[in-house]
Amino acid sequence: MKIGFIGLGNMGAPMAKNLVAAGHEVWGHDLHAPMPDGVHGAISAAGAAKDADVVITMLPNGAILRAVADDVIPAMKPGAVLCDCSTVDVESARAVADQATKAGILAVDAPVSGGVGGAAAGTLTFMAGGTDAAFAIVKPLFEVMGQKAVHCGGSGAGQAAKICNNMILGVTMIATCEAFALADKLGLDRQKMFDVVSTSSGYSWTMNAYCPAPGVGPKSPADNDYKPGFAAELMLKDLRLSQQAAEAADADTPMGKLAALLYETFVETEGGKGMDFSAMLPRFEKRHRG
Repeated sequence: MKIGFIGLGNMGAPMAKNLVAAGHEVWGHDLHAPMPDGVHGAISAAGAAKDADVVITMLPNGAILRAVADDVIPAMKPGAVLCDCSTVDVESARAVADQATKAGILAVDAPVSGGVGGAAAGTLTFMAGGTDAAFAIVKPLFEVMGQKAVHCGGSGAGQAAKICNNMILGVTMIATCEAFALADKLGLDRQKMFDVVSTSSGYSWTMNAYCPAPGVGPKSPADNDYKPGFAAELMLKDLRLSQQAAEAADADTPMGKLAALLYETFVETEGGKGMDFSAMLPRFEKRHRG
């Protein structure tokens, strides 16, 4: 396919490179990042979108997505697919899909899970919202860039799935870090703690696959001075999106709300910006019951 790719930062660049490696013709545009090897540079987002079968966007937030959509949708050919892989608010995802549909363009919202490592390795998970026809067109591209793609429903369903997933992730990581900090104060060896919890009812992805305690479990950012695999400020962004969605849907999410407040404090006043979201563990280690 001929693909336009808008947003070639830490996630977009390796995704685009994997598409090139699979034989697709990729035209890219980014205001700041350099073009990855094999990606043709376009001077504008509209230029990258012209004559493309699929336009993929990987952008920081919903406001930027809406602005880019205003540029690229008029430049896209009828029947092409606008596939947004950003993590944005559900309202923006649905507004852009509606705008695309009115212009004769298909739309898919397909945020990803797997981080920079998954983008480079081509092992991302895509959570997609949109029509069956739109999903069928982009599914072969998901298979190049990832290991799994789930069609979650209509427009906005992909963002809804991502927001709910990451609310669980943020809450679970906080609980895992709290438990390790408590275990330390109770004199329990961290490895013994892991051996018990990882095979018992406390089992979770944050414990078993992404353990926040250095030297325990599989390799994780904790073993690299908490340099981010998934930065704390990105977790804060996703938790804020979850609370924005909860407010709009009149949903009671007290744990999600508290997790957002804790990550807000960690990122904005406790030096957590630029650290992995699992760096909540050293934060709790230093604290006493207040």
